[in-house]
Amino acid sequence: MCRYRQHIACVAVLAMMGESSVAQQSSPSGRSAPVTQPTLSASPNQPLQSKSEQGSSFDLASFENTVRPAVIWITVFDPSGKLLRTQTGFFISSDAKLVTTARTIENGINAVAKTADGQIYNISGIFATSKPLDLAILQADVKRVPFVTLNTNANLPVGARVAVVGSGLAGAEGAPREATISAEDSDQLEITPAVSAGLLGSPVVDASGQALGMIVSNGEKATARASSSIKELLSQVPSKAVPKWPGTAETSPSPKPTGKPRLVYAPAPSFPPEVSRPGVSGAGQFRLTFDAKGNVTNVQTIQSTGNKFFDQATINTLRQWKSAPGREGALTVPVTFQAR
Repeated sequence: MCRYRQHIACVAVLAMMGESSVAQQSSPSGRSAPVTQPTLSASPNQPLQSKSEQGSSFDLASFENTVRPAVIWITVFDPSGKLLRTQTGFFISSDAKLVTTARTIENGINAVAKTADGQIYNISGIFATSKPLDLAILQADVKRVPFVTLNTNANLPVGARVAVVGSGLAGAEGAPREATISAEDSDQLEITPAVSAGLLGSPVVDASGQALGMIVSNGEKATARASSSIKELLSQVPSKAVPKWPGTAETSPSPKPTGKPRLVYAPAPSFPPEVSRPGVSGAGQFRLTFDAKGNVTNVQTIQSTGNKFFDQATINTLRQWKSAPGREGALTVPVTFQAR
């Protein structure tokens, strides 16, 4: 049981009277439970496009509903669970494939995707990357999402008007803004005026809301990787490919987990002092791997609590857990935080 007078952080079950018990569930697959479907204004069954696909006039306000719901923030963690970086990306298919820069996921072993309406999805792994092109194709754990269609046949001339659309989580910095193609090549576009670093990974769209490319560098003349390059990288992914993070694939010399560990020490996380607002809550799932000595060798964020202080407090505590020596294993631990 865990009891706190003002704040409680309980593993697995949060009781009505502020008490909780520590309970663990084995999850050999390491995958989280089904997530809530998105409630974005655009239909998740159709690519996001503006009402009219004719003409060259720009209605930037319309992109708030036709493009921006598919633009997300990607938060990446290292093997110890430490936050590495957060950068923009966007969904390119209804089944939650997404694209971002290769630099976004560098040295990462887990990530979550955050949408402007507050949804958080685990990113199950990487399908393909290209460091020369600075592209990465990832998969989020959600069945259907709004997405942006890749326009690979635009053939727009230098001087053509386009728009850059950032995440709704970025506020005014991510608001749709008009730009102009200042130069182009077979695999990239240059646009002006300058864009901020916070827009790296954002789509560059035409008047119909289709993606012409993705921002890969900022400065006076921002560079966008052309959608044809994104589509080519996507075409290299086999139809039955399974997305994976580096270091998660099994190799023959590595011992396999042999079952659910028997816990001998499992303290509950303390409520982080940085979160002081009343009514703040969060829930997530974390996967622990134990060695034969009973020590935790890895803590993986399966589903973030949605609060970096909650996540860090949980990871710091779970690293202290101990299992009975003699067998390796792994288990998934649900964690809930609730402030009174």
